[in-house]
Amino acid sequence: MRYYLDFEKPIQEMEIKIEELKRLSNGSDIKISAEIKRLERKTRDLHSEIFSSLNPWQKTQVARHPERPYTLDYIAMTMSNWVELHGDRRFSDDPALIGGLANLGDTPVVVIGHQKGRGVKERIGRNFGQPHPEGYRKALRLMKLAERFKRPVIAFIDTPGAYPGVGAEERGQGEAIATCLMEMSSLRVPIISVIIGEGGSGGALAIGVADRLLMLEHSVYSIISPEGCAAILWKKGGEIGPTEYAMAANALKITAQDLFKLRLIDEIIPEPLGGAHMEPAAAANGIMASLVTALEELKQKTPGKLVDERYKRLRRLGGFFEPKEG
Repeated sequence: MRYYLDFEKPIQEMEIKIEELKRLSNGSDIKISAEIKRLERKTRDLHSEIFSSLNPWQKTQVARHPERPYTLDYIAMTMSNWVELHGDRRFSDDPALIGGLANLGDTPVVVIGHQKGRGVKERIGRNFGQPHPEGYRKALRLMKLAERFKRPVIAFIDTPGAYPGVGAEERGQGEAIATCLMEMSSLRVPIISVIIGEGGSGGALAIGVADRLLMLEHSVYSIISPEGCAAILWKKGGEIGPTEYAMAANALKITAQDLFKLRLIDEIIPEPLGGAHMEPAAAANGIMASLVTALEELKQKTPGKLVDERYKRLRRLGGFFEPKEG
């Protein structure tokens, strides 16, 4: 049985009924087989109806779905000759932020990305995808290696944020993230970042300074989680819950669709009906197609032009208005 989100309960009920009918018919009862096909069509229509009108809080839940593909899944499905590299050469290795060498088609690339892990043991081992400073220093080491050997950088973003623990702060969490931001802005090779799930706070931004920033259809990207925002705004007034989380998610403009309208991202990559976890191979094919297209375009540019255009792109982000006098 797959994991169903709260708003998917009607779909769950339909699929349970279909499974029961399949067990009863055993493939021989024509009447039941016809009923199964009717219910399957109804389930597809229900799926389409629900996922065509998701609100930002529901999209956040899809982005966090425990069965959603992670960085290592996409690397396995889109790249070849993957070799993982470890350690920041200063303190230790951080399994929450992985990186290494691979080939995207015929192009040698350096890949970095957050990894949340499957199951309780691996999730704890990877700190639920929340990197320590050594994770960002490892990522920076690999990006400088990419620059030395003229390999493009592919970054997969999927984290609730950088780890805020005492040890991480003592080892320079803020400095590690800031250094990544600074160094990526002037890296003389193409950089493409893809938000594949949850892009949270500076932990996501640290590997998001790119020539092209792409997002999967049901991923989110925000300076703070809806729960964190709701706690700041409303917790003093009493208990908070899904209603407040939904209000915060809506106000934060965290969806791929909102961010594309605001010109903060460059492309939305469609997902299979129901989310990337429903058909991981199809989601991977969409990511690979977008990566190849973007990379072919960026490979035509000189290192100087890449850095210049990246700077201009960053300067264009956001906007402001001046109030009229009087």
